[in-house]
Amino acid sequence: MKMIRQWSVVALVPALLGAASCVSVKNQMKSTPTAAIANRLPPLEILADQGPLAMNDGALPEDPLKLFQQECRINLTEPTDSATYGYAKLVVKKVKTLRTGRGLQGAQVLTFLLPAVVGVPLEWYKTTLQAEVQVSDAAGNLLGSYDGTGTSEVKVAMYHGYSQTDAPRLADIIALRGAMAKIRTQLDTATARLRPLLLAGGTVENPTIPAASSSATGGR
Repeated sequence: MKMIRQWSVVALVPALLGAASCVSVKNQMKSTPTAAIANRLPPLEILADQGPLAMNDGALPEDPLKLFQQECRINLTEPTDSATYGYAKLVVKKVKTLRTGRGLQGAQVLTFLLPAVVGVPLEWYKTTLQAEVQVSDAAGNLLGSYDGTGTSEVKVAMYHGYSQTDAPRLADIIALRGAMAKIRTQLDTATARLRPLLLAGGTVENPTIPAASSSATGGR
């Protein structure tokens, strides 16, 4: 009977790991930090290439573009309702995700998940991500590229953490935000050179509507 009860708990583990957690990833998607550069770039077309994230089990295909649009709108570029003066493209170059602590799940099963009930994590997702932002004028001439690396550590837990469904996506989001923060500091220095070059290059023909500008490349 004891073995039957233990295997019953094992069968419940996937459902428990996938259960809704107390913190929402949707809120994290909207929480771009406000850290505007001193001299913003002129309005730009925003592009994103998810690169190896397309093969990762975390971020959704549209996440890199949405996050970069938010970053540009809040911290990097001036607002516009018409003209844009070039392109800013986010490219994910490398991504690596590790799952650690999975051995704890066996111990949790033996104790009928009691540690998880009181808040002990079931595992962690740790992501390291390298990204690059390429700035080009209206004719597509590359004016500068800036790269940064971000890391994350997200725990899977029943209450004070995230579900196994949400944790890998959040790990990618946090790591990407970390990489963009490193890039932001470089753009803060480079904008004195980039701004006059972008303005001198003229406007993009047939600019897209800023709120829906550009398209993400790559796929699942």
